[in-house]
Amino acid sequence: MEKPPNEPVISTYPKRLDIAKVCVYGLSFMSAALFLFLPLINLLHPNPWKRSIGTIHSLAAILSSIVAVYAGHLAFPLLRGSVKVLPQMRTLTFWTTLITFLSIASGNLAYMRYVAGAEYGGSRAWFEENTPLAHYIFMQYHIFSVLFTLPLGTACTWILFGYGDAILEKQNSQVLAGTCIALMAIMFFNIGGLVTGLALSKVHGL
Repeated sequence: MEKPPNEPVISTYPKRLDIAKVCVYGLSFMSAALFLFLPLINLLHPNPWKRSIGTIHSLAAILSSIVAVYAGHLAFPLLRGSVKVLPQMRTLTFWTTLITFLSIASGNLAYMRYVAGAEYGGSRAWFEENTPLAHYIFMQYHIFSVLFTLPLGTACTWILFGYGDAILEKQNSQVLAGTCIALMAIMFFNIGGLVTGLALSKVHGL
């Protein structure tokens, strides 16, 4: 039986927009999975310190950077007075502070191995002998910049929970601005710490 001439033909092929959307989401999830898989490569290292402390600290550093970057980006609409992001910012700032603390704590364990003597294979002795600028520039920045994230995150969490929705009122505009700038600084320090840490581990492991 033939179809009527005016009946529309339904195509079984996907639309171009659907294909593009699937490709974009697929590449995004794949890139995120590969990025999160990066610390697990430490498990293949022959050094037991690198396998244990390196993996733990790398996972904590990447997770803290992801959460801090998300909170830092939401600080921009919060600075403009967006009410919608305020409840999310309170929760997100709390988790940023907590995960950053875990990253710093695991980093202190890694630093104990880092400052070990040359006879124990400490990275600091190797850097000072072979490429001292890596220690005096990258490592010093890596150590001290990341430490700022903990007090800043604690202060931001206390302010956002303490003021509540009143932080968006006009008389608290300076407090809101200072809090948002601190959240952006946490994002900056976390990214800087992640980049310098990856750069140092690229030159010499724990």
